[in-house]
Amino acid sequence: WRMKLITFVTQHIKRNNFLFRFSIVKVFVYCLWQESILNMNRFNDFINKIEINYNIDRNKIINLNCDVCNLNDIFNCEKCDKLRHSATRYSDGSVRLRNPNIELMDQDILYHLALGSESHDLVGMFGDVKFICMGGTPKRMEQFAYYIMQEIGHKLPAGTTLLDISQYSYRYAMYKVGPVLCISHGMGIPSVGILLHEIIKLMYHARVRDPIFFRMGTSGGIGLEGGTVVISDEAVDGQLRPYFELPVLGKLIQRPAKLDKKLIRELCALSDTEDPYSTVVGKTMCTTDFYEGQGRLDGAFCDFTEQDKMEFLEKLHNAGVSNIEMESLAFAALTHHAGIKAAVICVTFIDRLKGDQIQTPKEVLDEWQMRPQKLVSRYIKRYLQKKGRISHESLSSGSMCVKSPRRFKLVQQESESYD
Repeated sequence: WRMKLITFVTQHIKRNNFLFRFSIVKVFVYCLWQESILNMNRFNDFINKIEINYNIDRNKIINLNCDVCNLNDIFNCEKCDKLRHSATRYSDGSVRLRNPNIELMDQDILYHLALGSESHDLVGMFGDVKFICMGGTPKRMEQFAYYIMQEIGHKLPAGTTLLDISQYSYRYAMYKVGPVLCISHGMGIPSVGILLHEIIKLMYHARVRDPIFFRMGTSGGIGLEGGTVVISDEAVDGQLRPYFELPVLGKLIQRPAKLDKKLIRELCALSDTEDPYSTVVGKTMCTTDFYEGQGRLDGAFCDFTEQDKMEFLEKLHNAGVSNIEMESLAFAALTHHAGIKAAVICVTFIDRLKGDQIQTPKEVLDEWQMRPQKLVSRYIKRYLQKKGRISHESLSSGSMCVKSPRRFKLVQQESESYD
């Protein structure tokens, strides 16, 4: 289809009708960008040629401030949404992968989850999932699983308990509570990136329809007191760029780190004025390092002064950054690329303008960690109430549904071998 598009453009680009010509250019740029077949340098070269040859203001095509496509300003947004939706959804709303290789495989082994498309009945195990809630540690997500179970009135079948479905992987912990999947993602972009690839594939194999992803975590605040809840409206990297940069086959690709605006507004509306803490919406900076990358003075290495640090943090504050963590960029970029509604909700543990080390008592931190969970649970509870699904029993209780013992043994061996 790319070659057909290029042929069509070259045949019709010289037509005298300016509006037609501009529309073709827009479609061409959009398709190339969406499929990530141009890296940023080639993309900029292409934009320059359009500007020179057709006298089109590049500011209508690209946002120069962040070097990322801002095509929604010049496209019919409804048509854009339909194009994006058709690439990531089947007609029934179930998840569609942007990878044609998967459906050709005899079995797709999700190594880091200890699951397989032919060894397990993934539709039976996960087909009723609607919400995927992620957090850093296994313990935190186990606690959230029990919390959300109580909040939505979910009851396990008699004689059963919550099961860590990915226990054989020894990497991530995963619990299922009715339509809610609770998963630990570890620390940092690589860990959450691996998990997202496999969870998105799991949604595909389980034929899940229009899932909603949440990341609930902790962060350092910028001008915000400890205990403040931050709903991210944008994720940026350590250079304040709103895209996730990844080397693929030796070439850098850049994926916009976008979060669902409607979901953000709905979460914000669920904050309660009686909550003993503030809930704000702001920009989140995602770094690849906890110490130097976040301007800390207390790491094993430090080649900058306290004044340098404060100038940097003030720069972040002036740029609208509310908090710093280590997963939001990949989380936002990969869910957006998959066409999945997603949100990031974090609590601040410290105001970085006042220090680097957390000295708050553990019991207080434990209570603070519950705050993002409470907000997400309010959203889930309200959604289920609207659907008439609150307080229900489910036969899909997170138990292991093995349909091929031989393949299951293979999956278990493969997962255990990936240390």
